[in-house]
Amino acid sequence: MKAYAGSAPITLASGKSYVVHHRKVKNQRLAAAGFVWAFASLRSAGPRAHYDHRHAIGNRHSSALRNTFSRTLGCLHHCLQTGQLYDENAAFGIRLQAAA
Repeated sequence: MKAYAGSAPITLASGKSYVVHHRKVKNQRLAAAGFVWAFASLRSAGPRAHYDHRHAIGNRHSSALRNTFSRTLGCLHHCLQTGQLYDENAAFGIRLQAAA
């Protein structure tokens, strides 16, 4: 699902090099909706802490936001598969404790 949405990276590895790129072939509507969803979720403490952490380790805005989208998409997938309600403490508990 992450590859279809464009949030999963492409990893190219050979014997001498290791390169990670973002996907260009993806569902453009889902990727655009995910970008807006991730940007809107930055008002919440958990996704904001995750975004700030990714930005602090050297990711630019777009890749930090794409990683936040990937994380929230994974949480949505887990909630749909298990029938649970979304819990920010369960999804972003480590980042929330580190931010506090």
